[in-house]
Amino acid sequence: MASEAPARGWDGPSRRRLPRFPMQAVLDVTVLRSGIPDTVPGRAVNVCECGIAAMLAQELVPGEAVAVEVQLSLGAAPLRARAVVRYQDKLRSGLEFVALTAEQREAIRNWAKEAKAEPEVRARTAIAMATKSVGASSVTRRTWSSGAPHPRKKRFGIGWTVFVLIVAFLAGVFWWRWNRGWDELELGLRNPELVFAERPRMQVPADVMGKLLVHRVAPKYPADARKANLQGIIALDIVVGSDGSVVSMRPLNGPDVLAHAAMDALRWWKFEPYRVNGEPTAVETTVAVEFKR
Repeated sequence: MASEAPARGWDGPSRRRLPRFPMQAVLDVTVLRSGIPDTVPGRAVNVCECGIAAMLAQELVPGEAVAVEVQLSLGAAPLRARAVVRYQDKLRSGLEFVALTAEQREAIRNWAKEAKAEPEVRARTAIAMATKSVGASSVTRRTWSSGAPHPRKKRFGIGWTVFVLIVAFLAGVFWWRWNRGWDELELGLRNPELVFAERPRMQVPADVMGKLLVHRVAPKYPADARKANLQGIIALDIVVGSDGSVVSMRPLNGPDVLAHAAMDALRWWKFEPYRVNGEPTAVETTVAVEFKR
């Protein structure tokens, strides 16, 4: 049975549990609506191990399950992960990663180190600096009213103070809205109600669920496995959520390298929801993925 190594903790300079790094990268978000995949292009704004913030070409709906593909660095395989829309404001979206593997978390850390990305500085710093500037301007005005010598160029101090106040206000609003979205995002799967809602209610035969499969992604044959001539059928026990997405999986046999490749593909599979008495229900089933040269 394949097992994932525990992800190593971040040791970078951040006051948050997980640092957010600014990112300028093209990404694609795939939404499955009415059984038809719809790809929405966009641009990443920042990323952490919990999720990614992005500007997208169209609005998403909070709570929607999506698939995200983003190229972290040139020459490397793109990061593909399932996510849930946790925050939406016009075209700005906060996406929470779901079931990110240890390797994918490590890929984000390695990208940050190789790109020498600095953790985002909160807008609070800008507000504090603006407040100091306002205080300094007030002292200048008091000195001028007392009759002390004052350079002619300081007459523009009031206009500059108003400008700084406006910038500070806008920065504060921006910080509050983005951090509210990210705070919701970082709650992640710690919500026990969400976890409980996706517990399977029954076991469904593989052939029955196979008829409900609407989107299948073929696994990539790992280069290491090809060199070692590893091949065969990997059986996996999976849980299909009430929305038809694969919410958890467990390999039952085979080498780890093939099991991980199979799981990477299964994250993108989509089924029609299995219904009990007309209601979509989370169920457990078994699937088989074949690797052959």
